[in-house]
Amino acid sequence: MALGSEMVDLLELSPDFVRDPYPVYAQLRERGPVHHVRTPDGEQVWLVVGHEACRAAFTDPRLSRDWRRSGDIGQIINTEQDDPSLAHMLMSDPPDHTRLRRLVAREFTPRRIEALAPRVQQITDELLDAMEANGDRRADLVDTFAFPLPMTVICELLGVPELDRESFRDWSNEMTARTSPEAQAAAYEAMPRYLTSLIDAKRTEPGDDLLSAMIHAVDEGGDRLSPSELIGMCVLLLIAGHETTVNMIGNGMRALFAHPDQLADLRADLGLLDGAIEEMLRYDGPVETCTERLVLEDVEMGGVVIPKGSVVLIAMADADRDPARFKEPDRFDIRRDARGHIAFGHGLHYCLGAPLARLEGRIALRSLLERFPDLAVDAEEAELPWIPGMLIRGVKKLPVRW
Repeated sequence: MALGSEMVDLLELSPDFVRDPYPVYAQLRERGPVHHVRTPDGEQVWLVVGHEACRAAFTDPRLSRDWRRSGDIGQIINTEQDDPSLAHMLMSDPPDHTRLRRLVAREFTPRRIEALAPRVQQITDELLDAMEANGDRRADLVDTFAFPLPMTVICELLGVPELDRESFRDWSNEMTARTSPEAQAAAYEAMPRYLTSLIDAKRTEPGDDLLSAMIHAVDEGGDRLSPSELIGMCVLLLIAGHETTVNMIGNGMRALFAHPDQLADLRADLGLLDGAIEEMLRYDGPVETCTERLVLEDVEMGGVVIPKGSVVLIAMADADRDPARFKEPDRFDIRRDARGHIAFGHGLHYCLGAPLARLEGRIALRSLLERFPDLAVDAEEAELPWIPGMLIRGVKKLPVRW
C-alpha cells in the first residue's frame, strides 16, 4: 500500500483536457482508481475515477462536505469560513445534512414538480417564440434558451424578482467557475447581501413561493431554518436549480448535433425522449466532478493512501464512461439503458432537484425539436468557448441556425 502517488498534471496529459477530458480520465482509470493530480487551475487534488470507486467515494463518511466545521474553506473557495452562502445541505454532513434536507424536501416531491409542467411549457414556448421571431434564423442557444428557461423557473419558484436574475447569473458563474479569486469573493459577498433584504421582505409579506415557504417551514419537532441557513439554501437552490439544466440542454444538443443519425431517430420518434435524456446525462453530463470533499483521516483507496486534510474530487463524468459498467461507453446511443449513471451524484447528496431538471429537459428538448426541425449547430466544436474548471461541464455559447 503506497502513501500517495506521483503527481499528474492533467493539462500535460492533454492540452485539450477542458474541452474533452474523457481520454485523460480513461488513461488514469487504466492505472487505478485514485490519482494525485494538478488541475487546469493549478490546484493539487486527489481524483477518483471509475464507476465502482466513485460510487464508493460518494458514500464514504471519511470524505466530508462540512468544510465550515472541519476544514479551511480557503482551500477551495475564496470567501470567509462563516459565509452564510455556505450554510446549506451540500456543505454539511449528517446529522446537519439530514435536518436541512428534511426541511426543504417537501417542496420537491414528484407531485409538486409535475405540477410545474404547464408553467415550464409556457416559459419554453415564449422563449421559442422569441427565437422564431429572429429573422436572421440564428441564435446562441445558451443565451436565448438553455439559460433563461431554468433560471426563470427557479427564480419564480423561489420568488426572486425578474429584474435581479441577470445579477444572479453573474454571481452563480463566479461561484461555480470563477474568472478570478477577486471576482469570486465579490460574488460571495453580493449574493448574501441581496438575499438578506429579499428574505426580510418575504418575512413581512410572504408570497406563494418557495422562499416564503422555507421562512415559515417548521417540522414536527419545531425545527426551522436559521437566518444563515435560509441564505445558504437560497444560494444552493438558485445555483443548482439552473446550472444543471442549462448544461444538460447544451451538452445534450451538442451530442445530438455530433450524431446526426441519433438526432434523426429522435425527431422521428419523440417517444425515445426520456431514454435519450438519460443517455445525454450519462454520455456528457452537466457536472464533471463532485464538489470538493475533505479527507477527515488518512484514507486508503485502490492501494493508495490519501492523506488527512486533502481535497478529493469524484469524477462523475468518468464513472459514466466506465466500460466495466456501460458497454461501449464512448458511443452515444439514445436507445441504450443508461440507468445507473451518477450524473446527479450518489448517496446522501444525490441531487434533490433531479426530477425538476428532468422535467425541464424533457419539455425543452421536445419543444425545441418540434419547433425547429432544421435546427443545426452553427460553429465548429473547437471554436466553442468552454466553462473553466472541473465542476460544471458545458459551453458558454452554442450558436445554432435553422
